[in-house]
Amino acid sequence: MSNSVPGYSAADLADRGATWTVREIVQQPSVWMSVAQLIVNERGRLDAFLQPLLENPALRIILSGAGTSAFIGDCLAPSLACQLGRRTESIATTDIVSGPQLHLRADVPTLLISFARSGNSPESIAAVELAEQIVPGIRHLVITCNPEGQLAARAWSLRNALVLILPDPANDRGFAMTSSFTSMLLAAGLILGTIRAEKVPILTRAAQALLPRAWRLAQKLVAGGFQRVVYLGSNELRALASEAALKLLELTDGRTVSLSQSALGFRHGPKTIVNDKTLVVVMLSNRDYTRDYDLDLLAELKRDGRAGEIVALTPRVGEVDGEQVFLGEMEDARDIELALLHILPAQAFALLQSLALGLTPDKPNAAGVVNRVVQGVNIYPYREAR
Repeated sequence: MSNSVPGYSAADLADRGATWTVREIVQQPSVWMSVAQLIVNERGRLDAFLQPLLENPALRIILSGAGTSAFIGDCLAPSLACQLGRRTESIATTDIVSGPQLHLRADVPTLLISFARSGNSPESIAAVELAEQIVPGIRHLVITCNPEGQLAARAWSLRNALVLILPDPANDRGFAMTSSFTSMLLAAGLILGTIRAEKVPILTRAAQALLPRAWRLAQKLVAGGFQRVVYLGSNELRALASEAALKLLELTDGRTVSLSQSALGFRHGPKTIVNDKTLVVVMLSNRDYTRDYDLDLLAELKRDGRAGEIVALTPRVGEVDGEQVFLGEMEDARDIELALLHILPAQAFALLQSLALGLTPDKPNAAGVVNRVVQGVNIYPYREAR
């Protein structure tokens, strides 16, 4: 790990409180291979549980989590709906808990897929309990990184649930979710077929080649002294842009303003954030039709000449002028597969920006008002809405 981050030794990173976060960013390619092998090993159990459910054309699939775990569902929902031909929605546990009557239907057969790093967030368990209470015949697939979490324990007690525990390295010890995010995204994509198993070795190889370049680019961007950062992406990558913006907000303890939006949505007001202290990162789609809109906005931003820096993340070399990060071997990748690579430069930049601000990335909020596992949430007994 000592050579992972240019300019920092392992001792430097330990002194700066960055050991875990750096390790968890760097380890992702190897963790992905472990996740893929886990899915192969568990395929029989997974198919026996899921296939009877997926055969029902009336099945509703809800993807749920809180914070970064919610963005996993947001990334997956569009491609899963197309892949499975079933009603598929991403609804955060925080929304389910605050308004269950708005999101849970007793008359619709439902599979609730819950994502959780620790499984100890109060909303994670409460969402499962509310689904049990409101939806007869509910089924649960829990994908979590912590075998000792409350969510896993509760799901194991249910006969209508299947629990998948990811390899231990995916259970991030740092504050911000990095390898846990990509590992749960990969696991669900492989289980349900929207990420192709044969692409995992290619994704791993591409990530290993990308990470050194991501660190070098992050160094350059941090030196730019940007006060505002915008991440833009379309469809599946729209939610990934939200995760990238959250990572920067978390690791800089809110000191660097970050925003996310879709390429088309950015013109409708959010574009006013752009000034000469703004970094704009465009995550380009691999779909030709969608990509045309991404490229249009990229060209417009360059014509405007207002942004301090514009960076394009692209799987196609030579198509974009200016600062770009090439995602190798990904010319035929689906956007949900690309997401695993698009997030790496954002994670690297957030980490180095945190260090540049004198923070400790493994625990950036010294005041303790924001924690690795959310605290201070009261869960109230559900009462039928009047």
